[in-house]
Amino acid sequence: MVRALAVVGALAVALAGCSSQGGANSANNNSGPAVGSAGGKQYTIAMVTHEAPGDSFWDKIRAGAQQAAKELNVNLKYSNNNDAGQQATLVQNAIDSKVDGLAVTLAYADQVGPAAQKAVEAKIPTVAFNSGISEYQKYGIGMYFGSDETLAGQSAGKKMTAGGKALCVIQEQGSVALEARCAGVKATYPNTENLQVTGTDIASVQQTIGAKLQQDPSITYVVTLGAPIALAALQAAQGASSKAKIVTFDLNADVANDIKAGTIEFSIDQQPYVQGYMAVQALWLNLTNGNDLGGGKPVLTGPSFVDKSNIDAIATYAANNTR
Repeated sequence: MVRALAVVGALAVALAGCSSQGGANSANNNSGPAVGSAGGKQYTIAMVTHEAPGDSFWDKIRAGAQQAAKELNVNLKYSNNNDAGQQATLVQNAIDSKVDGLAVTLAYADQVGPAAQKAVEAKIPTVAFNSGISEYQKYGIGMYFGSDETLAGQSAGKKMTAGGKALCVIQEQGSVALEARCAGVKATYPNTENLQVTGTDIASVQQTIGAKLQQDPSITYVVTLGAPIALAALQAAQGASSKAKIVTFDLNADVANDIKAGTIEFSIDQQPYVQGYMAVQALWLNLTNGNDLGGGKPVLTGPSFVDKSNIDAIATYAANNTR
């Protein structure tokens, strides 16, 4: 099994290096300053993501970021849009408002990366997280928190032991992270076919997967790339009387319950709570202590398998929205 790295230690090492570097959805600002245990000046950190409406995954990102902000007396400004151009605009808005630090996802690196590079050029400490592990350095960003999505996909494919065909369901067109996951699955489970769906319309996701399962009885695995999609796939398989096994990336309380029940085989977890928490923490350390945002290598928060062997220890945290 591939286990997540000890990210706290990795962060300490990564921050100890060289000198520091200087729409679909409407923007959502976190409520005002969060007073925590950290004294001194309060800094404003913007977090700009490609969160899509209704995707519970991002609740964990925000929970981690908000916890760090509370502890460190940070004024966290969270905004999101799953349209690449609109997300880039949100990044520019953060620059224009002269935030002290920026954390950004690069699912659509070609469009959002240049905007993030402007933040770096403006001497705003900037980190990338969640998406863009292969692209972040191209835009002058020195630090990344997230999973190696190609490795995660390869690990999933190795763990899938049944014969037949795998269906890898991509819910956001053009997302480099999701494409990398499916490419990784195919690298170790060659008989894999991608299926594009619209993740913001769960009813259509279920219908599309169900139709595919009825059309192709050779499908023995459905690999989904998000917990809500996994639940739709489970309903689709049951409706199509398919015996295909459900495998998913990411976790929520419902998926945890299905893993316990044996109706979902396993989850490949990237620990989004950790990503949000450490992105804010790293920026705060840079601002308050001059710690480096470089070091060259990403700080990995996954992949980590969640299955029947460890679900009992993890389910409580999933229910609390921290895992």
